Amino acid sequence: MRVITGSAKGRPLKTVKDRAVRPTSDRVKESLFNIIGPRVVDASFLDLFAGSGSVGIEALSRGARVCVFVELQSAHLRIVAENLKTTGLQDRAELIRRDARAALADLGNRGRRFDLVFVDPPYGQNLVPEVLTLIDARGVLAEGGWVICEHHAKDPVPAVAGGLYKFREVVFGETVLSIYRAEARDAGGQSP
Repeated sequence: MRVITGSAKGRPLKTVKDRAVRPTSDRVKESLFNIIGPRVVDASFLDLFAGSGSVGIEALSRGARVCVFVELQSAHLRIVAENLKTTGLQDRAELIRRDARAALADLGNRGRRFDLVFVDPPYGQNLVPEVLTLIDARGVLAEGGWVICEHHAKDPVPAVAGGLYKFREVVFGETVLSIYRAEARDAGGQSP
């Protein structure tokens, strides 16, 4: 695994040695950043269920202003820290050791907002709907922001979660990227 492009292009990344963790493949990661395009430049990026941190690190390498990595497992968070040091991107990163749901509540309470939120929970645990609802309820998505969920093709994901709606889906065999944004509202707060 490596950084695909940007300031840390080609730098190798360590992976988490855990059968339950499946790092985002370079193919999926490259497609993800082709979709995001210039949105990543100067963006605040949230990497939930960070694993080895490869997606957040790619965002930083491509010009994200800051990335918050949320990961519950201490061993995984140590790998993220090592990868940040290897790439020289640690000065724009914040690491949070916490369950993603509790971290969303805390980030929302602190008024943190993110332009891009990447959600990559363990497959088969039906976490995407709950996490999407929390992202919306806790107000952590900045105006005009996107939430990108990586999930197994058989995992159920909603078309709408609170005020977020899915506007794009990209399939890579058994891996799917579902992309959400906030539903547009008129000046009175009503959906058009």
